[in-house]
Amino acid sequence: MAGTPAPRDDDGRSRRRRLVALLVLGVGVVLLVSASTWFVGQRGGVGAAQLSVGVLLLAVSAFLFGRSRPR
Repeated sequence: MAGTPAPRDDDGRSRRRRLVALLVLGVGVVLLVSASTWFVGQRGGVGAAQLSVGVLLLAVSAFLFGRSRPR
């Protein structure tokens, strides 16, 4: 049929999932590394929250990267 897009192969989806997982991983690593500045500045609550969000993003990244592998 004219006008309908060609179906994407699974390789494109898995590549996109890998890229999203790497982006989320990068954000999580930056949050973990920069959390120490909050503790030095006597703002432990903000540092603890940033640590927990960083760990959560690392877990999400691992989940997304696991799903990106072809089955």
